[in-house]
Amino acid sequence: MKILIVTQYYFPENFKSNDLSFELQKRGHDVTVLTGLPNYPEGKLFEGYGIFKNRKQVINGVKVIRSLLLLRGKGGGVRLFLNYFSFAFFASLKAFFLNFSNKYDAVLVHEPSPITQFYPALLLKKLQNVPVYFWVMDLWPESLEIAGGVKNKFVLEFFKNMVIRFYKNSEKILITSKGFKKSILEKGDFEEKLEYFPNWAEDAISEGDKNYLVPTLPLGFKVMFAGNVGEAQDLEAIMDAALELKNHGEIKFIIVGDGRKMTYVQDVIQKHGLENTVITVGRFPVEAMASFFDKADVMLVSLKNDTIFNLTVPAKVQAYMSASKPIVAMLNGEGAEIIEEAKCGLAVSAGNAKQLAKTILKMSDLPSSELEQMGINSRNFFQQNYQLSTCIDNLERILNEKQLDPSVKIQLQKSQIN
Repeated sequence: MKILIVTQYYFPENFKSNDLSFELQKRGHDVTVLTGLPNYPEGKLFEGYGIFKNRKQVINGVKVIRSLLLLRGKGGGVRLFLNYFSFAFFASLKAFFLNFSNKYDAVLVHEPSPITQFYPALLLKKLQNVPVYFWVMDLWPESLEIAGGVKNKFVLEFFKNMVIRFYKNSEKILITSKGFKKSILEKGDFEEKLEYFPNWAEDAISEGDKNYLVPTLPLGFKVMFAGNVGEAQDLEAIMDAALELKNHGEIKFIIVGDGRKMTYVQDVIQKHGLENTVITVGRFPVEAMASFFDKADVMLVSLKNDTIFNLTVPAKVQAYMSASKPIVAMLNGEGAEIIEEAKCGLAVSAGNAKQLAKTILKMSDLPSSELEQMGINSRNFFQQNYQLSTCIDNLERILNEKQLDPSVKIQLQKSQIN
């Protein structure tokens, strides 16, 4: 198939759109990615890119077309708004001209946020009558209200109507969490469009390098947080837990990654003298994660206690599972349920710093055999549910259904129900 992927974020930025495009291309599809200039998460343009540099590329066989956008900068509300809508505008212009030289079999919108990424795909749908598959990884306007702090009813209603329009123009709505279903169905009768399509994880064991040179980590029971250090991850509660455990010097919090809350984390470390128990090492490439994970005793995942986050399964859950690691979680909803189902760790309620501290102490006292079994359970659950090959097999089935004769579709649907 000739497939166009529309996403604001793409290589060298680290998003699922990378794996998605490379795997589809490897399987023989003709893949083009319409994206923006790379500047996430720091808001600065990546080296080697610019208005006149690398606007068209071929990466691993995938054709990449980059539209202009206003860089996100430090991520303030107005700046993010302009970042989101500038991409939607300039990418739509690119889509208009692509229409004259390309005919696509499918357009896939990768939407970790913002929702406005759908606009270029909507334009192509109108111009070519091409089916659009909407991979929803973030619910709007809920995310805008809860994570973004937007309370204006007119703004929220504007985005709600936008979302409904996008859902109506989608051939299928792919959801990363089953908890998304309720929110989407409240906006219309989209039951037949919904498909469960969870995040996969980079296989840290087979794709990473345990010998990758990383900073020397301190001795002790290492609780490692890896990934985006942002608002959603409730760093306030994590640092409160670290303060609770300040006098337990054997407990070490290792933070691998960067984000908007890193300045806050470093301020708390300095203010409360946590330099020996909370260690920040900065951002590293995906290839380094196997080496970091191998040195951790347990992996930490957290999300704030908000409605939108309770419906979300953080991608780092699957990444931790792939590395055969036990998990300690501070979150609610589907993420906690999956950890419990997999028997791969312990979970406490979102925002409960005291209980997180107690649970970390409990895990540090467990026999190594119990922690090892949790890690084995993690890996087994990952292999059964979150491998890239399994997920893309499912995606190809979804894309191919549109090409099938209606009678064959009915038979397929009946067999899936049975």
